[in-house]
Parts: sequence; C-alpha cells; structure tokens
Amino acid sequence: MRKKCVNKKKLFIIDIIVIITLLAFDQFTKYLAVQKLMNKPAFVIIPKVLEFDYLENRGVAFGMFQNQKLVILISTIILLACIVFFMTKMPEGKKYTSLHFVFSAIIAGGLGNMIDRLRLDYVIDFISFVLINFPTFNVADCYIVCGTFILFFIIIFVMKEEDLEFISFKRSKEK
Repeated sequence: MRKKCVNKKKLFIIDIIVIITLLAFDQFTKYLAVQKLMNKPAFVIIPKVLEFDYLENRGVAFGMFQNQKLVILISTIILLACIVFFMTKMPEGKKYTSLHFVFSAIIAGGLGNMIDRLRLDYVIDFISFVLINFPTFNVADCYIVCGTFILFFIIIFVMKEEDLEFISFKRSKEK
C-alpha cells in the first residue's frame, strides 16, 4: 500500500514537471513571436508552405467564439479540471504512463493559451501552413491537437475496455 502511494506521488511530480516544461516552451515561443514577428512581414521557413506570421487570436480553433473570453476561459477551466480528475483516478501501471504524458501535454496547451487570454485578452499565434491555407496556430495548440489525437489512438487501438473502467461513474459491483 505504501509503495502505491509513493508511485502515485512520483508520477504526479513527473506530470507537473512535464506540464511546466511544455508550458515554459510554449510561452518562450510566444515571447519570441512578439519580439521577432510582431509588426513585421511573415518569416518564410519553406516558401509557399510554412511561415511564421504573428497573429492575435481572440477566439479559439479556426477563429470560432471571437471575443468570447469568459466563455472560452470557463470552458477551458472545466475541461482542464476533468482531465486532472481523470488523472487522479487513473490506476498505476506502465500501460497508463502514456496517458499521463498525453494528459500533461493537453493541460500544458490549455494553460498556455489560458495564460495568454488572461494576460493579453488574446492568444498569440504564429505558425502558418500557407500551402493549405490552414489557420495560424501556436505551440500550445500543437500540444492540444497532438495530445488529443494520441489520446484517441491509445483509447481506440491500445487500451482494452477494462483498462478504462477508472473513467466510469458506475458503482462497481461488490463480489
């Protein structure tokens, strides 16, 4: 029983370190975007494919919910709280380590964009795929999208139904 508690604490500390590290990198890239890209023409990485171009996004994905800061913040807080809840309910074991990392990445992305909204009233976006005219995004968005994609992949193709019983709100039957 004691070992289980130590492992959970150790995993929690690792989660915090991952979140802080990813969050720091996101905020650093946004700082660089402000310093190097703001009020300047786009910086071309691959001509007609990839550019760094400063943008202030007052909405969410694909520009939805423009100027709806309160709705976005409340939604983000609820989503992050749900993720933290599931992380605390997650059993121990190597098969759950990847879920911890994925959840930590999603949390870091959500916090990174939330910090911008609270501090600036907008999110700093700067990565632009001009080849397909994709909306401009940032590193935090990458954490959220990639983390969510990997999460769905793990849930659908790796985990078994009994591995995910910890997310059920049904009371377990006494045996």
